[in-house]
Amino acid sequence: MAESALKATNITKYFHDPVTIPVLKNISLDVHKGEFVSIVGKSGCGKSTLLYVLSTMDTDYEGSLDINGTLVTGKSLNALAKIRNASIGFVFQFHYLLPDFTCLKNVMIPALRLGKLSYKEVEEKAYEKLKMFGVEDQALKRADKLSGGQQQRVAIARALINDPAIIMGDEPTGNLDSKNTGIVFDLFQKLSKEFGQTLITVTHDEDFARRSDRIIEMADGEIKSHGK
Repeated sequence: MAESALKATNITKYFHDPVTIPVLKNISLDVHKGEFVSIVGKSGCGKSTLLYVLSTMDTDYEGSLDINGTLVTGKSLNALAKIRNASIGFVFQFHYLLPDFTCLKNVMIPALRLGKLSYKEVEEKAYEKLKMFGVEDQALKRADKLSGGQQQRVAIARALINDPAIIMGDEPTGNLDSKNTGIVFDLFQKLSKEFGQTLITVTHDEDFARRSDRIIEMADGEIKSHGK
């Protein structure tokens, strides 16, 4: 049986302003190691809210969350920050690169923060990740000098620098044209198939979702279908 990378059990979350309403209702899901999952649903159905709970960035929920077999619910904010930095890589709709830094420096930041490798080792590893995504020739350019597609590839390289167990994407192709969307999808698929990386992405892009391993459908704060 496939090993679990992330397991959410009976996740319920409320928004309290101006009135208390449930935004996530009793959600349970299990994502296996090496699986590439897309979470889909209409705007406002709770997809991004769920992703922020799964990523441990939002701790205000009922239920429990396990990452790599470790219960993370109830851990301190410091402990969760360490888990995130070591085990989860993030790719957002906007790349969030630091514009004044080189691409290389941007990729290095999470690894320098983790503090497990020397500066030189981190630099070499960052080059390796940029090469993996075909942007090593942009390494010493400032991030704001790159095209949108290149910036998103650098952002994915940054998400991978600490070899996280799980990569989470919130509309990772939302700002890209169809050509760059295809490039990013192929990179994600490569990470899943060749490197055994687990990917959980929230997307509006039906074609992107259809090509992933499994589609989880949400509506009104609930999971309507877990896919195959």
